[in-house]
Amino acid sequence: QVQLVESGGGSVQAGGSLRLSCVASGYTDRNYCMGWFRQAPGKEREGLATISGVAIIRYADSVKGRFTISKDNAKNTLHLLMNSLKPEDTAMYYCAAVLSGWGLCPVESGPYDHWGQGTQVTVSS
Repeated sequence: QVQLVESGGGSVQAGGSLRLSCVASGYTDRNYCMGWFRQAPGKEREGLATISGVAIIRYADSVKGRFTISKDNAKNTLHLLMNSLKPEDTAMYYCAAVLSGWGLCPVESGPYDHWGQGTQVTVSS
């Protein structure tokens, strides 16, 4: 069973930065997609960034140039560095994963079947 645990959320002033982490366990195959998603109250879950098992990265337009996804394979940890944060970035942030043969991972949430508990990010103006 794949388990994902997020950390690094918190409160930050607009324009500030946060670095989220997601520790993954239970993987038996390196052919997987991992991604960061967020959901604000009353809104649908939004894909932010994904990275494949061969390190192909995709970003949603809303975070291009501000967020950076990376992974440390040795530590089995996914990161999301968030710069230039805005109040509209306030949401619960989730790490997700799905085993697949895709080299280019979807930014839509539908295919992902493993989810962490989430970490709250609050950006004040």
